[in-house]
Amino acid sequence: MSQRTKSPARRAGYQSSTAVVGSTGARSLQVADIATAVHHGSVWGRRRVLLLNSTYEPLTALPMRRAVIMLMCGKADVVHDDPSGPVIHSATRTIVVPSVIRLRTFVRVPYRARIPMTRAALMHRDRFRCAYCGGKADTVDHVIPRSRGGEHSWENCVAACSACNHRKADRLLSELGWSLRAAPMPPKGQHWRLLSSVKELDPAWMRYLGEGAA
Repeated sequence: MSQRTKSPARRAGYQSSTAVVGSTGARSLQVADIATAVHHGSVWGRRRVLLLNSTYEPLTALPMRRAVIMLMCGKADVVHDDPSGPVIHSATRTIVVPSVIRLRTFVRVPYRARIPMTRAALMHRDRFRCAYCGGKADTVDHVIPRSRGGEHSWENCVAACSACNHRKADRLLSELGWSLRAAPMPPKGQHWRLLSSVKELDPAWMRYLGEGAA
C-alpha cells in the first residue's frame, strides 16, 4: 500500500487553522486571531515566505498564512526581517511578515534525483536570457521541435525571445546555421525544486538559494 509523503512544512509541525483553534491557552487564541486576519486579507494571497531547514537549506516557499502560524506556534524563527513587508493587524497583535524563516527542528528531505522542469525553473536556469541571441527571454523553445521528435525535457528546452522562437519555428539549428549559447542541462541542487514553483523571488532569498537563482 502506497503512503503519502508529507511536505517539509507539515512534517515540521505545521497545523491547519482548525487544529490551532482547538488547542488550549492564550497563545492559541492569538494564533487563531492572526490566522483569521491573514485569511480575510485577500491582498496577501500571493505573498510567499522562504522556509529554511534548521541547517539553513531552502525547503519551500510558504504562503504567508502558514509562515505566520508556524512562527506563532514556535515551530520556526525569523531569519530575515522585511521592514517594508506586509503588516498583519489583529485584535491582539501586530506582525510584520518576514522574508525568511527557519525551522527550529531539522527535517530530513527525501532525495530526488531529477528536478521537475517547469517554465519558472527553466527561465531561472537560463537567467531569463534567450539561448540564441542573448536577449530577454519570454518564451520556451524546443531545440529539436516536438513535430520532429524532440522531447519536452531539460536537455531539449531553452528560454528564448519571441523573435527567435518565431523565426526558428519548427526548423533545426543546423538548417538555420544557429548555435546555442550554452548546452542545456538539468540543474542540480535542492534549491531548484523551489525555483521550479516560484515565478518571482524576493531579493532577500538570493543568499540562501545558490548561484542558479541569481
